[in-house]
Amino acid sequence: MTVFTHPEFDHHEHLTFCCDPETGLRAIIAVHNTSRGPALGGCRMYPYASDEEALTDVLRLSRGMTYKSALANLDLGGGKSVIIGDPRKHKTEALLESMGRFLEQLSGLYIAAEDSGTSVADLRVMGRKTSNVAGISERPGFDGRPSNGDPSPATAWGTFVGINAAVKHKLGRSDLEGLNVAVQGIGNVGYRLARHLKEAGAKLWVYDVHQDQMDRAVAELGATPATADEILYLPVDVVAPCAMGAVLNDHSIRKLQATIVAGAANNQLATAAHDQALFERGVLYAPDFVINAGGIIDVCYERKGPDPQAVRKHVDSIANTLEEIFQRSDRDGLPTGQIADQLAEERFRHKSR
Repeated sequence: MTVFTHPEFDHHEHLTFCCDPETGLRAIIAVHNTSRGPALGGCRMYPYASDEEALTDVLRLSRGMTYKSALANLDLGGGKSVIIGDPRKHKTEALLESMGRFLEQLSGLYIAAEDSGTSVADLRVMGRKTSNVAGISERPGFDGRPSNGDPSPATAWGTFVGINAAVKHKLGRSDLEGLNVAVQGIGNVGYRLARHLKEAGAKLWVYDVHQDQMDRAVAELGATPATADEILYLPVDVVAPCAMGAVLNDHSIRKLQATIVAGAANNQLATAAHDQALFERGVLYAPDFVINAGGIIDVCYERKGPDPQAVRKHVDSIANTLEEIFQRSDRDGLPTGQIADQLAEERFRHKSR
């Protein structure tokens, strides 16, 4: 396994490999950049096929958090952690406590939050051994409802706001009534996003690896079930990837029928070159680290004092950021992901803490 010559290594500041034979913990913590503040990002648990796959994911995810926080105008850096294992089979309190001990060793350099395969309850277990966890406090949510700290509602709402901005820019529409949307992945964020879309009048197609989550969306939202092989390629207006990353690649981009890709998943592009490929196809791509920033915004406000109205206003501003990116893309003839990178780098490079 290479690190410094790894294709996803981007001058990361810190990388920690965590191993605890007693609990079975195998994890990687990556800190990409702390020029704006301490690195904050989710702790993911996933049954990676190899250690190399896990390393690739955590390097990409941590870099994405740097860019996400910068574009959301937060005083945070970028970091991420991954636990190698099936969360439905291998997760135990002892394993989570062990992860907490490793987090504590970093002395606040990286702060973990909930992510795919982990929950608020899991982070609270880690919190028995460290104070370096976030998104675990009972507080008024951004939508005025009680919140247990789960950032998923804010992530889903920000993605919904972003889809509205993309639809307005690309299709010239101010509403989503009758819009056809395919949602890939309907877990904590994807289901909430699908519900917002349904309430706005959109027609839904859904797919998830877990049949019970698909059944729920079909029963409660009137969604049409799709298969893994067809969800990205349906003749819809919008494809919303809300599961794992790298779904936009040479193979999938050629088969897209949608004119907008806007979803909550991290690292949707398999490589940076696929940003250009979407642009050349005339597909409007809402950069994932812009549209899915609602969660990190919510967690950030928890740390400095919960203010539901301020959180809601900040999450709603995702639409303005995307519109700026879309307009600059049109003006400069450059893909949206490249424009978003430029904007983020202006905000975090050469800035001292």
